Amino acid sequence: MKSLENLNRLKMDLAAHGKSDWRKSVWQMINSIVPFIALWYLAYHSLTISVWLTLALAIPAAGFLIRIFIIFHDCCHLSYFSSKKVNAIIGTITGILTFFPYEQWKNEHAIHHATSGNLSRRGTGDIWTLTTDEYAALSRWGRLGYRLYRNPLVMFGLGPIYIFLVAYRMNRKNAKRKERFNTYLTNVAIVLLMAVLCLTLGWKEVLLVYGPILYLSGMAGIWLFYVQHQFEDTYFEWAQEWEYVKAAVEGSSYYKLPRILQWMTGNIGFHHIHHLVPQATNYSLQKLHESNELLKAVPAIGIRLSLKSLQYRLWDDKAKRFVGYRYLKNKKATA
Repeated sequence: MKSLENLNRLKMDLAAHGKSDWRKSVWQMINSIVPFIALWYLAYHSLTISVWLTLALAIPAAGFLIRIFIIFHDCCHLSYFSSKKVNAIIGTITGILTFFPYEQWKNEHAIHHATSGNLSRRGTGDIWTLTTDEYAALSRWGRLGYRLYRNPLVMFGLGPIYIFLVAYRMNRKNAKRKERFNTYLTNVAIVLLMAVLCLTLGWKEVLLVYGPILYLSGMAGIWLFYVQHQFEDTYFEWAQEWEYVKAAVEGSSYYKLPRILQWMTGNIGFHHIHHLVPQATNYSLQKLHESNELLKAVPAIGIRLSLKSLQYRLWDDKAKRFVGYRYLKNKKATA
C-alpha cells in the first residue's frame, strides 16, 4: 500500500475508536459459549444415533470454539474489557476451554505483534519462514525438516495435535513466575475438566465429542494464522528497514470471508486492522476497516485465492515476494 504515506497518523486516529463495550463483550460471550455447550450436549447424545451425526455436529461446535478463542485472544490484548483483572479472569477461563494458557499465549502473541514481518526477529509466535538464500544454505536434512514443517499435511494435520498436547502444555524457556503458574493452573483445570466429563459421560464419549471439535478448530485456527501473513506480496524486511505500521498494514491480509464465516471467526479476517490497532475489539474491526477509504481499498483475499498461498514456501528477499521450491530450482538452472 504505497499510497499510505501517513500510516502512523492513521494508526493514531483509529486507536481512538474500537474500544471495548462491556455490553457487547458480555453478549458475545453468551452467543458464543452457550451455543458451544448446547452443540457439545447434542453431539454427546447423538452418539446413540450415529457417530457420523456426532462428527457433523462437531463442525459448527468447532466454529463456536474458534469464536471463544477470539474472545480469549482479545483478552490477551487486554482489549475485551476495560479491567485488566477481568480480562485475565475471562482469558484464563476461555483459555481452559480452548486449551491455551492465558499468560503464556498473551506474552508470546505480544512478541508476534512486535516482530511480525521482521526478518531479524523471527521465531516466536510465527510460521517458520526462510528466505531463498537461507534455504539454499541448509544441509539436505535441514531442507527436509523445513519441507516437512511447511507440508500442509504436517502443518494442518499434525499441527493441532502438537499445539494442544505438547506446545502449550509446557512453559517457555525463561518464563517468569506468573506465566509459569498460569500454565500449571490451566493444565490442572483442563485435567480436572476432562476427568469430570469422563467420569460422568465416559472417556470414549468425551474423546469422540471433544476430540473432533478441538482438532477441527485447531486446523481452522492454524489455517487462519497462516493465510493472514503468508500471501505473495506480504511484507518482510530486515530490522534496519522494518517499520511496525507498514508491517501491520502491508504484512497482514484482509481475508474476505462469507458473512457466516466472518461471524464465526470473530472478524479476524480484518487482520490488517487488527495489527494496526491491536487494542481494538474484534467486533469493532469491520467498522474501523470501513471508516477509512484507504483501508477499504486494501486488496482482499478470498477463499479461492487464499488456497494459492499453500504453494508459497520461501521469501525472496530481492523480489519481495513469496515463492515456491520450483522457483528456486528454476532460478538455479538458469544461473
